Amino acid sequence: MSVTVFIQGRNGATRWQPGKRWLLLPILLIAAGTGLYQHNAKQLTQQQANVDNERVAREAQKAELIALKNATETQLSMLVAHVARMQAKLTRLEALGQQVAVNNQLEDQFDFSSEVGVGGISELGTNIELDQLIADMDELVSRIDNNNVQLSLLETVASNLHIDEERYISGRPIQKGWLSSPYGLRNDPFNGKRTMHKGIDFAGKEGSGVIATAGGVVTWADKMFGYGNLVEIDHGNGLSTRYGHNKALSVNVGDVVAKGDIIAIMGSTGRSTGPHVHYEVLRGGQQIDPQKYVYRKAG
Repeated sequence: MSVTVFIQGRNGATRWQPGKRWLLLPILLIAAGTGLYQHNAKQLTQQQANVDNERVAREAQKAELIALKNATETQLSMLVAHVARMQAKLTRLEALGQQVAVNNQLEDQFDFSSEVGVGGISELGTNIELDQLIADMDELVSRIDNNNVQLSLLETVASNLHIDEERYISGRPIQKGWLSSPYGLRNDPFNGKRTMHKGIDFAGKEGSGVIATAGGVVTWADKMFGYGNLVEIDHGNGLSTRYGHNKALSVNVGDVVAKGDIIAIMGSTGRSTGPHVHYEVLRGGQQIDPQKYVYRKAG
């Protein structure tokens, strides 16, 4: 196909026939325009999508921040409640420590009356002063540390106040029974010879309890020649007690026993003619007459 173009000039009409490349120019222009339009449209669509994605991301981030804020406020409120409970418990502990100090007449040496911190439970969603909460917790830790030190000292002092009462030897080493042989010279039950009996015998029913006549530390809990199963307790100040002929022992070496604790079961082991406990009191390692300790008033 060919196209003829007539151009009117001074000398009349002139015929001009363009080449094929000129015929393609409009098509190329239309195609270029269409491509540019599609490219721009695609860019606009992508930009709009980016804007939408950013908006969605911002909304999601905002929702996440709100949820985090609510969760943080909830945790802080729970923490405030926990601090308030700690303050209440510490107040009771201080009151108990003060009462123990008063009972032992030590209130001038121990002060548990420090000012009680004021705590409160904040409502969810309200502003919580984190710095103040941390300060309250630091104060609680300081008060707890201080009270632990004072209570430890108070326990030591109170124990020392009562140690003399615990080490005070008095009473019989049996729960039930009777005195069967006193301290001093007597006829030996095995050979009939006159011998020195360096303790007091308390007879009773086999299996009944043998008790410590004072508090102290067990220094012997085993068999000993003549004594059978023997318990020896050191009460300090050079005094100790022995409990012999037991059927079984209830303590071990190194145990700390209190006055009145059951330390053995009455029996007839060793050099014995029947169920009883051979009871001795020693001063400086030497047996002395236990009678004055058995019958004196409890300290």
